[in-house]
Amino acid sequence: MFSFEETCRTPARTGINKPVFTNGGITHKNSNNPMRILLFAGTLLAICLFVGTASAITTPEAAAASAKVYVSNVTYDPGSMYDGDKATVDIKVTNGNTDTGIVINHAQLTDNTIKTISRPYDTSSNIGPGQTRDFIFEITADGKESYYYPTFSMSFLESDSMYYRTFVEIDNSLPELTFIDKPDTFSAGKKDKISAKISNPRSNALENVVVEIIGTDTTVNPSKIALGTIDAGGYVLVDFSVTPQQQTDLTLKVTYDNGDNTHTMSESLPLIFGENKKQADPKVNNIKITKEGTVYHVTGDVTNAGLETANAVTITSSSPATAQDPYKAYVVGVLKPDDFGSFEVSFTTESTTSIPLQMTYKDADGNVITSQQNINLATATSSEQNTTQPSILPIVGVIIIIALIGGGYLYMRKRKAE
Repeated sequence: MFSFEETCRTPARTGINKPVFTNGGITHKNSNNPMRILLFAGTLLAICLFVGTASAITTPEAAAASAKVYVSNVTYDPGSMYDGDKATVDIKVTNGNTDTGIVINHAQLTDNTIKTISRPYDTSSNIGPGQTRDFIFEITADGKESYYYPTFSMSFLESDSMYYRTFVEIDNSLPELTFIDKPDTFSAGKKDKISAKISNPRSNALENVVVEIIGTDTTVNPSKIALGTIDAGGYVLVDFSVTPQQQTDLTLKVTYDNGDNTHTMSESLPLIFGENKKQADPKVNNIKITKEGTVYHVTGDVTNAGLETANAVTITSSSPATAQDPYKAYVVGVLKPDDFGSFEVSFTTESTTSIPLQMTYKDADGNVITSQQNINLATATSSEQNTTQPSILPIVGVIIIIALIGGGYLYMRKRKAE
């Protein structure tokens, strides 16, 4: 407990005595205490600084100068982000004053979904009259597809802060891949061409686009294609050939960059074996078969009943027949759709019923395609049956000529006799 001392000192003439606490109670001490003087001076300094700052913020000249500072351009790269993408924001701030510099002591970009991963600008910097300064931020998207408006704020040293709402979108749309030309079916060992279209439905360009075509036991040419940049709303065409050895799924893998972010999408195409409805289709007709000893001679026509050109069409006999001279194989040549050509083949066989004629041709890619068509040997005629008697027309002609000559001779003699 503190207690008052029973005695007190006589006040000095040089100061005012005030009561102060001591361990023994309350005593009086001169007001020239150094601690009290220091505390009073600090309080006075703080008040002065506050008053000076308040008067600077409200200066009409400073407010008028800061009002001419504006955001002249905002660039997001990429301009449209996938969820999880990183992007760079370049905000250009222009000082529209012609004779006054502006000091900025803080700048930042904030939003609840578009996260700023770079540090704000915390150090003071000056923008001279008529000059422009870039404020660059690194951000990342962390939200669903939508439009977002991150706020750019900037504090002036001698005026109020400025706020500016920017715009960016999160769009998870993938490139669209469609097959615009392909066969209905494929064949083992046959090369076919495929055309595809890759479209960009996004509002920004996709860069470094590469397509890789993959198929099990399938030859693809080319198997990797660099397409470069696909502009917003644009598309590119991709042409390649495939030669499958078995039925499989062909996979088209598309890799591309959205800004500095790499993305991948893929599309599959089943390679199903079957009959090509458009390919050339040689058919033999007008067949005539003659037998000379043990050798059969077959003549006829071959017609291309397909929708594509047949190149290097060749006709020959097939087992159980054995091709013989002079026409072991007959080369007809090129047959366009609905075109035809004649042929003749020779062979021997033990069969008396039928044998197959084999037709081969090459398509536009050089693939060799083979088909067979049976002919009925029962319709064959013997070469002896086709032998005819000598014609009497030449003899009759000779007789007529002789008669005319003889008649003319007699007529001339008779006239001379008269």
